[in-house]
Amino acid sequence: MHLKWILALALLEDLYLGRGEAAAGPDLGHKLAAHLAPSTPSEVQAEAARAVIRRLIGQKSAKRFQVEVDKGLELRSFKITKLDNGRILLTGWDGVCACKAFHYYLKYYLNKDVDWFKMRIELPDNLRLPNATIESSSASPIIYHQNVCTWGYSFAWWSFEQWRRHLDWMALMGINLSIAPIQEAIWAEVYTEMGLSREEIDDHLAGPAFQAWQRMGNIRGWAGPLKPEWRQFQLLLQQEILSAQRNLGMSVALPAFAGHVPRALSRLHPNTSFTDVQRWNHFPDRYCCGLFVEPTEPLFQEIATSFLQRVVAIYGSNHIFFCDPFNELEPPVAKPEYMRSTAAAIHNSMTAVDPEAIWLLQGWMFVKNPFWTPDMAEAFLTAVPRGRILVLDLQSEQFPQYELTQSYFGQPFIWCMLHNFGGTLGMFGSAKLINSGIESARRMPNSSIVGTGITPEGIGQNYVVYSLTLERGWSRNSIDLDSWFRQYTLSRYGVKDESLENVWLLLKNSVYSFHGLQKMRGQYMVTRRPSFNHDPFTWYNASDVLEAWHLLLSARAIIPLEDDRYDVYEHDLVDITRQFLQITADQLYVNLKSSFRKRQVPRFEFLSSRLLQLFDDLELILSSGRNFLLGNWLEQAKQVAPQPEDRKSFEFNARNQITAWGPDGQILDYACKQWSGLVKDYYKPRWSLFFDDVGVALHSQRPFNGSAFKQKVSQRIELPFSNKTDIYPTEPIDNVWFISHTIFERWMGYTKDTQFLHNNRLAVPRKPGV
Repeated sequence: MHLKWILALALLEDLYLGRGEAAAGPDLGHKLAAHLAPSTPSEVQAEAARAVIRRLIGQKSAKRFQVEVDKGLELRSFKITKLDNGRILLTGWDGVCACKAFHYYLKYYLNKDVDWFKMRIELPDNLRLPNATIESSSASPIIYHQNVCTWGYSFAWWSFEQWRRHLDWMALMGINLSIAPIQEAIWAEVYTEMGLSREEIDDHLAGPAFQAWQRMGNIRGWAGPLKPEWRQFQLLLQQEILSAQRNLGMSVALPAFAGHVPRALSRLHPNTSFTDVQRWNHFPDRYCCGLFVEPTEPLFQEIATSFLQRVVAIYGSNHIFFCDPFNELEPPVAKPEYMRSTAAAIHNSMTAVDPEAIWLLQGWMFVKNPFWTPDMAEAFLTAVPRGRILVLDLQSEQFPQYELTQSYFGQPFIWCMLHNFGGTLGMFGSAKLINSGIESARRMPNSSIVGTGITPEGIGQNYVVYSLTLERGWSRNSIDLDSWFRQYTLSRYGVKDESLENVWLLLKNSVYSFHGLQKMRGQYMVTRRPSFNHDPFTWYNASDVLEAWHLLLSARAIIPLEDDRYDVYEHDLVDITRQFLQITADQLYVNLKSSFRKRQVPRFEFLSSRLLQLFDDLELILSSGRNFLLGNWLEQAKQVAPQPEDRKSFEFNARNQITAWGPDGQILDYACKQWSGLVKDYYKPRWSLFFDDVGVALHSQRPFNGSAFKQKVSQRIELPFSNKTDIYPTEPIDNVWFISHTIFERWMGYTKDTQFLHNNRLAVPRKPGV
C-alpha cells in the first residue's frame, strides 16, 4: 500500500481508537504531514520541481540536473547524488523536498541563494559536484508559511506571475503547508441563495485591501464594495495558486465557517440567536460589529455546510480547514462550557462535510488576552479529539503560548515566528531566540510540536531572519550562528571577504539580537505622527549599524557590477542607509523633546532643520531602491482593478491601508512603509507642520496644543492622502552607491556637531574609500 495511505490510516486509527493521546511530537507530525499531503502523482510533482529549477536557472542549465520523486524515501527527505554522466540527481520524498535539495546544493555547494526579490540565478560553467551522496530529512514534518494578514499587507494586488515566483521560493525553502483564504465569491453565492440582496451583501464585504479583517469578523464593508468581476478574478487566481501548490506536493488549508455573518441576516432569521460582534479598534457602526451566529444554532450548521461544500467543490481538499472565531474579539460568554460547545460545534461543521477534517487554528487569540484563562483554553482545545486541531503558535519567538497551555493540552502545534506587523520596515530580529526557541520547544517534556513556520503579517523585509528560521526548522541540531551568517554573506554576494562577513556579524549582534517583551511594530519616529509623547528605544549600540554601513560601502570594489548579485548588494545598501537614518531620527527626536521642554529655542530650531534634512535624504536613498517605491504598490493596485472606473477605488484602498487604515485613522500608521513617495508627501509634511506649530508656541511662550495639532494634521495631511491620485515612479533612480556615500559623508559632519551629539551614542567611524 502507498506510504501516504498507510500513514494516513494510522493517524485516523489513532484518533478514532483514542490512541492519539499517546501520539505527540515527531510521530504525530509525520502522520499529519502524510495525511495532509496531496495525492498528486509522483511524476507530476517531479515535473513541477523541474519547472521550478528551469524558471530559476534557465532551460539550458536545468539540463544538468535530473529530478525524481520517490515515496520510498524517508518522509520529508531528499538525496543529492552525482551521476556517472556528470549530471546531478535530486531526489525528494515529494516535489517540495526535491526543490529543497536543489536549494541546498545552490547555497552550500555553489554559494548562491535566492530571496523574496531575487528568483533568478546564473550558474557557473563548471559545477562543483558532491563527492558522496548527500541525504537530509526535515526535523519538522510540517513547515508552514503565511498569515491571514499577509494576503492584505503583501499579496493584495499580486498577479499569478508574482505568485509563481513566490511559490517557487516556498518550494525551495521546503514549505509544505499554507492557506488559501479567498472566499468572497463563494459567500456571495451562499448569501444570495439565503435571500440577501446584492446591496446587503455589498454592505458586508470589505474592500480589496481589507478583506482579511472582514473575513475574521473584525470589520464589515469598509472601503468596499467588491464588484462581482473582482470576486470572480480572485477565485480563479486562488484555483491557479492551489493547482501549482498541489502539483509540488504542498498542502493547503481552506476556509471554514467561523460564525461571522452580515447584519442583514437577522432580518431573514428573526428567531435565531445572534450576538453583536465586539467593536474592533474603534471602527464606527457603519463598518463594525457584524453578527456572530452561535455555533450551537441549527443555522450555524446550515450555513457552514452550504459554504464548505462549495469550497471543497471549487478548491478540492487536503482535509485541513482554518477559521478563527475570536481573532482579537472577545467571546460572548465567559464560561468553559460555552467554549467547549463552541469549539465542538465548529469542528463538527467541518467533519460533516469532510470526515477527515483537521482544524488549523491561529493561536493569536490566546496571546496576552486575560480572557483566556487555562480553564477557558483547555475547554476550547480539548473539545475536539486530540490531533484534530493543529495550532499555529503564532509568535513563538516572543510570546510562546505552548508553554502556558501545557503544549496546547496535547493538541499538535507549529512553532512560528511572526516577527512583522503590518508589513513595516526596519531591521529587527531575534536570531538567538529563534535558534534556541525551536530547540526548547522540541525538548519540552510531552511536547506536541509537529512543525515550524513563519507567519509575518507582511514580507519584503528582514529576509535574513526568515531564511534562518526556515533552515533551523529543517535542521535537527542547533545552528552555529556566526558560521551561518558567514555562509549567508557568501551566498548572498558571492564573495568571501572578511569585511563583508563583519557587516552581517555586526548586524547579527545588534539589530538581530532583540530579546525583550516590548511590542515591536515598526513604529519608528520617521513613520509616527509627531507628538512629544513618544519614547523610542533601541536594544543595541547604533555604532554597530554605522560601522556595518561603512563596511558595506567599502565593499563596492569587490562585487562585480555585472554579477547577478549586484542588485542584492544595492538593495542591502539602500536598506542599511535607511536603517541608519531611522535610528538617527529616533535620536534626533529625543533631543528635540528635551530642547522643547527646556525651552531651548535655537537648539530646537537647529535640530528640527536637521530632521527635515534627514527626511530629504531618506526620500533620496529610498528612491534609488527598486523595492522601496510607493509607485509600485499603487500601480499594482490600479492594474488589477476590474474596470477603468474602479481604479480610483483600488488606489484609495492601497493608500488608506498604509496610512489612515480606516475612515478616520482608526489604526493610523499600523501598516506604515518607509517608501519613496510616502516620505516626501506624507511623513515629512507631518513633521514640517508639527515644527511650525511648535515654533509658534515657543516664540509666543505659550503651551503647545497637542490636541489641536492632532486634529489639524489629520484633516490636512493624513486623511486627504487616501483620496489623492498623484503618480509616483515605478523605476528607481541610478547611483545607489553614490547616494548612500553622499549621505554617509553628510551625516558624519552632523555627528561631529555638539548640538546634535547631545545625548547621542553614535560613534564616528573612518570614512570609506571611494
